Amino acid sequence: MTSNHTRLRRTIATGLVWAGVTLTAFAQQPIPPAPAAAGGDAITQDARYRLRNGDILELNFPFVPEFDQTMTVRPDGFITVRALGALQVAGTTVPELTERLRTAYASILKDPVVTIELKDFEKPYFMVGGEVEKPGKYELRGETRFTQAVAIAGGVKERAKQSQAILFQRQPSGDYNATRVDLNRMLKHADLNADLRVHPGDMVFIPRRRSNLSLQNVTSAISSLWVLSLLP
Repeated sequence: MTSNHTRLRRTIATGLVWAGVTLTAFAQQPIPPAPAAAGGDAITQDARYRLRNGDILELNFPFVPEFDQTMTVRPDGFITVRALGALQVAGTTVPELTERLRTAYASILKDPVVTIELKDFEKPYFMVGGEVEKPGKYELRGETRFTQAVAIAGGVKERAKQSQAILFQRQPSGDYNATRVDLNRMLKHADLNADLRVHPGDMVFIPRRRSNLSLQNVTSAISSLWVLSLLP
């Protein structure tokens, strides 16, 4: 049985990578349950927007306008900056990048003043798949919890295995961490401390009752969600 589970986890991980998702935690160990929240929030993340592929940046040098430029974050997460070359920026915030550029240009300009304006960026969204009434990609408006995301997707179907729900959380590196959410326990004990917050790019998955996590009901769903994530 252990050998089958190990093989299954490896197969699922392979399918997720094929779908464009790197899920290290899911491939190497069992999915951990959601922890009790501290201060009303089970997940603590930097609320600032982090740059992603396709974002458009405008660099402005008030005193040296010849260094001004507009650039797009490439698929590999890099931008090409005048006089500096290629810089990896995906996963960083605008203030972090501003400080990096200020430091880098100090070797070229005296007391450089640089500002960065985010001209266009990926609109926040989350995705819901599996045994819900309306699986798909949804716009993330304000603070949204796991149970709210499920409700927005029309709620769970009768055959849903609510005790084994999963939240795939996108990390700044582009990888995903998987956390198990027991909806039955939350409802039974009226305990929303484990009701995780959904962040931009996260994926909610509700498996089918009377079936274990399998290549068919996980990889297929995640692959479909990944395709949806590419849509505007």
